[in-house]
Amino acid sequence: MLKGKRANGEGTIYRRKDGRWAAAVSLDRGVRKHFLGRTREEVARKLAVGLKASHDGVPLPNERLTTAQFLRDWLQSARPSVRVSTYDRYEQLLRLHALPALGRIPLARLTPQHLQRLYAEKLASGLSPRSVHHLHAVLHRALRQASCWGVVPRNVADLVAPPRGQRRQMSCLSPDQARTLLATASGDRLEAVYALAVTTGMRRGEILALQWKYVDLETGSLQVVGTLQRTREGLSIAEPKTDRSRRQVALSATAAQALRKHRAAQASQRLLLGAAWQDLDLVFTNDIGGPMEPANLIRRSFQPLLKRAGLPPIRFHDLRHTAATLMLSQGVHPKIVSEMLGHSQINITLDLYSHVTPTLQRQAAAAVDDLLSL
Repeated sequence: MLKGKRANGEGTIYRRKDGRWAAAVSLDRGVRKHFLGRTREEVARKLAVGLKASHDGVPLPNERLTTAQFLRDWLQSARPSVRVSTYDRYEQLLRLHALPALGRIPLARLTPQHLQRLYAEKLASGLSPRSVHHLHAVLHRALRQASCWGVVPRNVADLVAPPRGQRRQMSCLSPDQARTLLATASGDRLEAVYALAVTTGMRRGEILALQWKYVDLETGSLQVVGTLQRTREGLSIAEPKTDRSRRQVALSATAAQALRKHRAAQASQRLLLGAAWQDLDLVFTNDIGGPMEPANLIRRSFQPLLKRAGLPPIRFHDLRHTAATLMLSQGVHPKIVSEMLGHSQINITLDLYSHVTPTLQRQAAAAVDDLLSL
């Protein structure tokens, strides 16, 4: 039987006179794509990638496009769709960790082994598993986009097992410790900050972004509509962390009273400074009405407050955990706690605060006993 002419989309592999291996694939309109390599296996792999791309109707991999070039292009394309702080974090992770190791590699030649080696080296150098996990997440997102765009035939990050991100140790104040904290903060310029943190579980950025127009002391509620964050351009109020983070929160009597005292003290400060006061309608400000530097809240107020109260050195975020734990241990339904905290799903709340589950179960058993004993 005579051999017919190869159809478009079929490839050939042959050895050149200089000893290198080559492959070629015929495309539509008489276009022929060539691949070169040192071994037949290398060329066969390139040919398979090219054939798949041709079959899928996507552009053939550009072997001149480096990983650095693609990642920089991807960063710019992702910028409008993520928060400023998220973009800054992506840029930092790629600039410090990915580009020095992977940048010169042609994107079409990037392999799972390259990523696995990068993660191992970063862990050996002292980078935390949590940070390496974040690095993998960014690379995975970028390479998934490369696959969608047809720049590469597959996402090699799918084939890599990143180190498991370690959850930070959660520390919660006991009810007695929480009372001690609030008693020690009484009369402090930022007393209301701690009252909100302990009773509502609001995040630090949400508290510092709060404006008076979103506080209703008559009905005892407030609305969380933004979060204060630091970017390269300075402090700014951004959208909340998730859609569910945008929420209405009921105020306890403790928090409402602290806010009334704070509003009166702030009004006196405004009168004293006059035109020098920056009227941004912020509830918590620096000395002249501008946004408060989050780091200053921790260094100049929170950490000294813990020392004065004789409490262990915890993170400000642990006040959020304290609020959730206190509410759950008092029998507040997890769905309500989830809404108060602004979690996107109730299972996040249940997973984070599973240590309270035994208490809830005992309360449920006691409630059933009370009902049946009537």
